[in-house]
Parts: sequence; C-alpha cells; structure tokens
Amino acid sequence: MVLGELGGCGRAQLQPAGPISAAERKILFDSVVIMLAIVVPTILAVLGVAWWYRPSNRRARRQPDFVYSGRVEVVVWSIPALVVIFLGGIAWIGSHDLDPAKPLRSHSPPLDIQVVSLDWKWLFIYPTLGIASVNRLVVPTGVPLHLSLTSASVWNVFWVPQLGTMIYCMSGMADNLYLEASHRGIFYGESAMIDGNGFPDMHFNTHALSQDRFDTWVRTTRGSGPVLDEQTYRGLLRQSVPPKPYTYRSVQPGLFADIVMLKVPPGAGPRGGVPGVDPIGGRSVHPVAAP
Repeated sequence: MVLGELGGCGRAQLQPAGPISAAERKILFDSVVIMLAIVVPTILAVLGVAWWYRPSNRRARRQPDFVYSGRVEVVVWSIPALVVIFLGGIAWIGSHDLDPAKPLRSHSPPLDIQVVSLDWKWLFIYPTLGIASVNRLVVPTGVPLHLSLTSASVWNVFWVPQLGTMIYCMSGMADNLYLEASHRGIFYGESAMIDGNGFPDMHFNTHALSQDRFDTWVRTTRGSGPVLDEQTYRGLLRQSVPPKPYTYRSVQPGLFADIVMLKVPPGAGPRGGVPGVDPIGGRSVHPVAAP
C-alpha cells in the first residue's frame, strides 16, 4: 500500500530540481520509514497470529477468558505513541525550515518575480528587469527566486512540483514564495485548483537556464514584443487560453502593486463559461491570439 501511494506521487515529486523540493522529498521518505515501524510489525503480527492459531497447531494455547495484559498494552500503545511523536517532530521542524516566505541561504541575491493568476493563464513580471512573460517562467539556475503572487480573478494555486512548495494566489493580497532551480531543465508548472472551463489548459513550463543563457533571453525579450501597461493588462483579464507563450519587452512600473491593491478592476471569473472553450476536452476552440 505504501509503495502504491508513493507511485501516485508521480515522477515530478520524486525527482526534485531544487533545494525546497529535495527537502520535501526527504520529509516524505522519512515519514514513510517511521510509519513502517507500525505497518511492518502489524503485518508480521497478523501473519504470525494466523499461522500460530491455525486449526492444526495443537500447541496453541487458547484463552477465551483473556481480558487484560499490561505487557501487551505497553507494546500496543508505546510504538504508535513514538511514531506520532517522531512524525510530529518532523512536521514541526519542516514547517519552520520550509516556510514559503523564508529566504533561501545563498551567495546570490534573489531574483524578484511577480506572478499573477488570470483566467486561464499565468503572467510573470520581472520588475527589476522590466520585462514580462505569459505562460512561460524563465529563471537562472543556482539563483534564489523571490516570487510575489496574487490573483486577478478567483482563488488559485501556483505549483511547480519539481521545484517545491505550492502556494495560494488570492485577489487583493500578495503572498511570498522562495524557490530555486539547482540545475538546467524544463519543469512543468500548473494551476492546482479548478477554476472554470479553461482549467485543464492553465499550465506553463519553467525553463531553468544557465546565467549566460538567461541573460541572452532577457536581452532578446527586451528587443521584441509589446509593452505591458494597464490597457494591455485589461486585455489579459478577458478569459482566454493563449495558443502559445509570449513576452512583453517592457512593463509599466507599479503595475503589480495596482493589481494587488485592486486599482485595476479584477477579472470577471468563470461565470457560466466562455464560448470557444471546451469544458470537457479543455482545449480552446477559438483562443485569443497572442500579441
């Protein structure tokens, strides 16, 4: 049963690509090992009792009037109590060490990224670099990522399983999350909360690049694409599933703060569905074209 549950975790959770996800995997494995202290003896005891008290075993002593044994009570209660104590300790330590808002220890300063959950797409703003991207998160390896997250519509959940912690995005407030990609690769990211007809297509790829390639991507992004200002952002608020990721060469300063403070009206949210989005297949029939 335990192996089956681990199999359900999927490839991403068990192949971490950052320090946070690696620590979470360690907690998972430690918890499984500790719980085996109950699971394995219980299985062995069931098999042992069934074998010893089989009808053909004349040596088995049957005690139909047995009521209480102090030694049995000690064994039955002490092992589960120790397991609960150990699991509680792991949860207590892990909840502090892996606090999403706790900065990661690194010699490199964190890269600030502002994340906005929309219907049905993700907007990533790089405030210090002055660029933005839709449905593609590009990061350098070995650099802590400071993500500020909000929602322009309904409650949502941001999650890149191979990097670590999932966190909620809520309209009218900003949350903080620190992550890091330890090596290069493309890591799947998704919305972890059902939010309407376009939910199946509300995912993105996280591209972890070397610092040189990341700098090249920044220069290329600054040289093409439209400007992300309030008017352009209002277009993003319309419910749509973009056919492919795209970027903005510059971003209006303070746009993220205006979104959080609701100076820009929030999106309508999934109210009755939108024509052109298939709620069963999850594919956009008439997607809004990328700029």
